[in-house]
Amino acid sequence: MPLNRDFIGRSFPPTDPYEVSRVKIREFADAIGDGNPIYRDAEAAKAAGHPDVIAPPTFPIVVSLGNAGLADPELGLNYAMVVHGEQRFEYTRPLRAGDVVTCTSTITEIKSIGNNEKMVLETDVKTVEGELVCKTYNTIVERGA
Repeated sequence: MPLNRDFIGRSFPPTDPYEVSRVKIREFADAIGDGNPIYRDAEAAKAAGHPDVIAPPTFPIVVSLGNAGLADPELGLNYAMVVHGEQRFEYTRPLRAGDVVTCTSTITEIKSIGNNEKMVLETDVKTVEGELVCKTYNTIVERGA
């Protein structure tokens, strides 16, 4: 069944605050196989001009797809059939250890491609103080809709 087109343009309330910690940054860097010391060592990060360790550029995927609005039954998204199609990030500054962020997502596109449904989400990742850190753009595909 096609996704509900009435959700195009709908924004979902901010997610619960997420604390970006040194441990989570290191775990993510390990998971993607990136040994860059600025993701692990505060002194290396400071030498590179950062106040603390920073997160790898793709780290916001950890928080940007966690919006409960995507689980709204009226949307009709079947997570069991979802594959990740594409992602990109536009940064104001790197995410760093100690940031506490929330995400507000908007569905910007839903369209059928053959038997599949393509949905594009744009997400603002902001500190709890309101500073925009980055925008994420995620395309997900529900197969065989």
